[in-house]
Amino acid sequence: MLVLLFYLGDVMYTMKCEKVREVAPLVKLKDMPHTPDYFAGLFNYRGVIVPVIDLRIMIQGRPCEMRLSTRIILVDYVREDNTPYILGFMAERVTEAVKKSEDAFVSPGLSMQEAPYLGGFVMENKEMIQYIDLDLLQSSFKFLPMLEGGNDVPDND
Repeated sequence: MLVLLFYLGDVMYTMKCEKVREVAPLVKLKDMPHTPDYFAGLFNYRGVIVPVIDLRIMIQGRPCEMRLSTRIILVDYVREDNTPYILGFMAERVTEAVKKSEDAFVSPGLSMQEAPYLGGFVMENKEMIQYIDLDLLQSSFKFLPMLEGGNDVPDND
């Protein structure tokens, strides 16, 4: 399976690519008042308004650094009524996708109630790379009103 590698600060993370639509360059985001700190803003992606979450604020409490390799990872989701929508996740040093076998994913044997999306780890030689579960991450953003609406999502060309 293909996984995307990226950093939040000096810590490497990974996510499975099966729901990743595109890795887009960082663009100017529209602020939205009265949202959590980790909500970075909105942007227009091919006619669809996409909310962007700063993963570093969400996980580490500090904003992503504005580097040339800071990107927005666009992820396809489906609402409860089966309509598609896109969420963007800002991360640093988003530079490569690699193939990993299913047995490379290991569970730490505990779950984090405050951050259930922080799944297990991917073993890379002797290094442990934290895995972010995109399905569990999705459930953290029910507060966003634009996720309840019905914007048409462009086909993934």
